[in-house]
Amino acid sequence: MTQEIREWAMKLAECAGQDSAEAEAFVAGLEKYRDVQEELCYYYGHQEFLCKYRVAGYTIVDILVWQVDHFKAFLDRPGEMNRYHQDRLVWSAFRTMLKMKEEPEQYQRKMREETGTDYAGKY
Repeated sequence: MTQEIREWAMKLAECAGQDSAEAEAFVAGLEKYRDVQEELCYYYGHQEFLCKYRVAGYTIVDILVWQVDHFKAFLDRPGEMNRYHQDRLVWSAFRTMLKMKEEPEQYQRKMREETGTDYAGKY
């Protein structure tokens, strides 16, 4: 990972409200998982998502959409919402992808079950 990307990833974590320990853990995860690192590098350079890699069947955009989809669950907790915080939403999508590398089954379940309430037949 280049120093420029490393610094940007640290800044992204900081802008997302993370402390230096979480930022360092984020960078360490990117260094461990080169495919996620490549996705982040592409986003850094193009301000759009590459979607070349899948983790547990999901691309980075799938993760991002999932996060946005269940924002209604957080309407009572606006401090936790990513809806109005682009940096936090992007950082959270990449962090989730890193966590999916470690625990794919847990996140597959969450992606299937923890969805928004805005479609017919949900309940």
